Amino acid sequence: MTVAAVFLDRDGVINADSGYVGDWDSFVFLPGVIEAMRKLCESGYALVVVTNQSGIARGFYTEEDFHVLTDRMCKELSQNGVSIAGVYFCPHLPDATLAHYRKSCECRKPQPGLIHRAVKELEIDLTRSAMVGDKNSDMEAALASGIPYRYQVTSGEPVANCTAVNDLPDACRVLLATV
Repeated sequence: MTVAAVFLDRDGVINADSGYVGDWDSFVFLPGVIEAMRKLCESGYALVVVTNQSGIARGFYTEEDFHVLTDRMCKELSQNGVSIAGVYFCPHLPDATLAHYRKSCECRKPQPGLIHRAVKELEIDLTRSAMVGDKNSDMEAALASGIPYRYQVTSGEPVANCTAVNDLPDACRVLLATV
């Protein structure tokens, strides 16, 4: 049996994007995000984080640092009634400082690789799923994957065929009123 999911970018959607957030001391949940995520879970959506993490490729923090931060984020969310079905990240960058991460890949948004991997591993029904992101690359990955509900956190014009929202709580309200 497949499940509907809400794919979430991390920096700028779940937490404040202060630039290459790689440790818990730099991580700050945005206002209303935890409550919105809880409502989505209660509405039957699997929550899946899909995030580019070029700070790893740039040498600002390590994959281990990312996993420690992710574990802490998921623990905080769990303590507040939010279950994260999966976290998928891309540490690559075509012009990476660290040679090991220097490559073009299918997992770096705007490519849809992270979404495709989650769909396969978590048995997600994309026809009933949504994406919330703040960057054009998030929306382009959602479009390439065929995700029908696409919400871009922006004060300007969203990518074509996507809906502009103020933040994740706003996207949650619009999605739950639509579906």
